[in-house]
Amino acid sequence: MGLVQSIGISRSGLQVERLRMDVVANNIANMNSTRQANGAPGPYQREILTIAAQDGAQPFPTLLARLTGETTPGGVTATAITTDPSPGRRVYDPSNPDADAQGYVTYPNIDLTVEMSDMLGAERSYQANATALNAMKTMAQAAIGIGSTH
Repeated sequence: MGLVQSIGISRSGLQVERLRMDVVANNIANMNSTRQANGAPGPYQREILTIAAQDGAQPFPTLLARLTGETTPGGVTATAITTDPSPGRRVYDPSNPDADAQGYVTYPNIDLTVEMSDMLGAERSYQANATALNAMKTMAQAAIGIGSTH
């Protein structure tokens, strides 16, 4: 695996983890929304980011890997943002305009503890990718320095 491909892998990780943090932040911001974004009744539904491995990013290394029987890592990609189908939490509040006939309001299916855990995981993954990217940048600079001294 070459240096450029390693940088691409870390870049894809940074992009996916940033999107993951955006999804979690959106969930937290809407944890008390009792209406849809378009104003329709019904609570906000928690969003989940689906992440998958990418195929090798460059055609020649991928072809070479197939011929030699090796695999070519290609980073990660976000494949979808889906909604969590689990039911929302019901709270008795007959004064709320979104209360049903029994006086219960359905709030989003968002647990702050789960969201903060997801945010912490995304932050740690982002930091790991940034550290790897900086290490590769340092190696590239050192290689340029070695080549220019001879």
